[in-house]
Amino acid sequence: MQTSNKMFEDISRLMSNAMGVAQGAKTEAETAMRGFIDRWMADRDFVTRDEFEAVRAMAVKAREENEELRARLDALEAGSAPKTKA
Repeated sequence: MQTSNKMFEDISRLMSNAMGVAQGAKTEAETAMRGFIDRWMADRDFVTRDEFEAVRAMAVKAREENEELRARLDALEAGSAPKTKA
């Protein structure tokens, strides 16, 4: 009966070790994949959200200024005094 218990203990220990190795392999694979994805994205020259928002704000401001200048130009061409924004 002792042999049977020892055999089950050995199998249990072996399975526990195998699970530990599998967990370690999983962690290592995740780390490697994250590194690969980080390098891949860095090579693609993507912009960050902050950079995108900054350029977007600049474009909105430029469009507003362009509309104001268009209104002033139209007023000058029409011969009337331009309306300026305070």
